[in-house]
Amino acid sequence: MTFLQKMMEKNRDYASAAPMVLAFLGDSVTHGVFEIDMNREGQIGSVFDHEHVYHARLRRQLHAIAPAVAFNVINAGVNGGGSAQGLERLSRDVLAYQPDLVVVCFGLNDVHGGREGLPAYLDNLHRIFQEVRRQGADLIFLSPNCMNAYVPAYIKNPDLREVAARTAELQNSGVMDLYMDGARRLCANEQVALCDCYSQWRHLADIGIDTTALLANGINHPNRDMHELFSTALFQKIIFG
Repeated sequence: MTFLQKMMEKNRDYASAAPMVLAFLGDSVTHGVFEIDMNREGQIGSVFDHEHVYHARLRRQLHAIAPAVAFNVINAGVNGGGSAQGLERLSRDVLAYQPDLVVVCFGLNDVHGGREGLPAYLDNLHRIFQEVRRQGADLIFLSPNCMNAYVPAYIKNPDLREVAARTAELQNSGVMDLYMDGARRLCANEQVALCDCYSQWRHLADIGIDTTALLANGINHPNRDMHELFSTALFQKIIFG
């Protein structure tokens, strides 16, 4: 029985089954990080907003059509993590909760491995997909957003400007595209459902939208409004296939 079938059955008879569990395995975007600021000690810190992260929005969208269903959301995103760390954490942070649906979203940190790091990234994703399927959960790979195309003038900290210059190079040189192309091929080969939000971000850039202006930190974190793109795309994938 698919996640959608379970959801609709439970909505009709909410005492018939346990609450539904959705798990989200990813990096800082999944974790709920938006802006980057300086703390009182002068160190770089992160601004968390768990109300506006995409999976919180998705939960509200699912409740709109299935109000009787209790959705337990497991946020297994870790700020700064990549697919290797996700694979290490998979059993403890995701599979231990016996999820009905697992959404995997990695790439923004893995891409710093450059072209040489692509095989390891794809191998990690492949192994994550295998483990999730072995437990019997539904599975979606959510491709991330584009990173910045230039270094925004409002980023003043030298260390952050250096990071922004690096991510812009990875985005503009096609390395990020290479990683996402590889992830798409892997999903096709493994018959993993793909929610390709990266293609949507690329389309925005292609039609002249300044996608860097849509990043909360000017580097790689979508702003609050753009998290709606992820949640809506996932909602449509779950409901309409």
